[in-house]
Amino acid sequence: MSETSNIDIVKKGLGKRYRAEKRFRIYGICAIASSLIFLAFLFISIGSNGYTAFQQTFIRLTVHFDPEILGDTTNRESIASANFPSIVKQSLSMMFPEVTSRSDKRLLNALISSGASYNVRDIVIENPNCIGKTMQVWVPADDDVDMLIKGHINREAQEGERRLNDKQLGWIEQLEKDGNLKKRFNMTFFTAGDSREPELAGIWGAVSGSFFTMIVTLVLSFPIGVAAAIYLEEFAKKNRWTDIIEVNINNLAAVPSIVFGLLGLAVFLNFFGMPRSAPLVGGLVMTLMTLPVIIIASRAALKSVPPSIREAALGVGASQVQMVFHHVLPLALPGMLTGAIIGMARALGETAPLLMIGMVAFIVDIPSGFTDPSTALPVQIFLWADSPERGFLEKTSAAIMVLLTFLIAMNALAVILRKKFEKRW
Repeated sequence: MSETSNIDIVKKGLGKRYRAEKRFRIYGICAIASSLIFLAFLFISIGSNGYTAFQQTFIRLTVHFDPEILGDTTNRESIASANFPSIVKQSLSMMFPEVTSRSDKRLLNALISSGASYNVRDIVIENPNCIGKTMQVWVPADDDVDMLIKGHINREAQEGERRLNDKQLGWIEQLEKDGNLKKRFNMTFFTAGDSREPELAGIWGAVSGSFFTMIVTLVLSFPIGVAAAIYLEEFAKKNRWTDIIEVNINNLAAVPSIVFGLLGLAVFLNFFGMPRSAPLVGGLVMTLMTLPVIIIASRAALKSVPPSIREAALGVGASQVQMVFHHVLPLALPGMLTGAIIGMARALGETAPLLMIGMVAFIVDIPSGFTDPSTALPVQIFLWADSPERGFLEKTSAAIMVLLTFLIAMNALAVILRKKFEKRW
């Protein structure tokens, strides 16, 4: 009887446990679905705001390279300093001869980007024989015109509620009707540096700064982190001092990134006097931030190597150094590379440390070395997000899309390396 009653009790409890397990699975599925929904909402929001930045509005001008306006064009320096803005304004006036008053001409010229004269200048520099001739040239439109063509400005709104007045709207419609206005792929976004004008701003300067910063970070953090992990895991004696070092490494991995920025400001800039806003300093700061992550990942990779490998190497007469570098390290290297890539991906997306060392400065020129003033892609996003112009909003989202692409690629590379070289024991 007691045996039958115990079975009945167990059966009664089984139904309750099965229901609890089913609820737990449902909770897990709901949590994953919620995460995917929020992630999709984030990507859709960024993509819907940023995809238009990959196109730019251009206006076709019939440019007469008047030698009287350009002046002396006997050498490259004189050509670069010629009066190209007048050439552009003259071309625009020829398209709208009915515009005669000074105020209307000012409104008409505002349809063209201030960078249009540089496009015309580059044509003359590349081909000085065009002087005295007439050519059709596509030049970038002003950012307000660009926003109008992309649909971010409502044409039907009242004149006082939009940045372009009715006269300018009529001229734009005339340009569209004549086929002198169209959208093209925005190469400027990928090839130019920062600018005060949204239609002229690009990410290449920030990407170059991030590249130089990551090179310094990788060259310093990976060998130092791997060497520290090998020493702590394979050679260091287990005592109070090594325990203190391990605790501090684990704590440093959780320290807010801005603390490393303050450390870099105090040590590298104020004490050593290194150049501000330089990728070299940014790389040193990112090295300090990335080292704990690489050390922890490298130690975990070393621990994953079975003890039998070590015992077999020592059993055939290998020294401890030979055992580590000839047998253990090659097997642990894929895990170390994975940890390094993940650490580099984290460093690529950091902003706060770079703000503290001055990489938030407005940099127009493309950096060509490790000590040139520059900014980084996350900092460029921060700067554009603080700008009031509507044109910078789409560029902010587009730059986030580029940054996310790099981060996803780096994390995917880490997964591929782990899957390809990882050995299961």
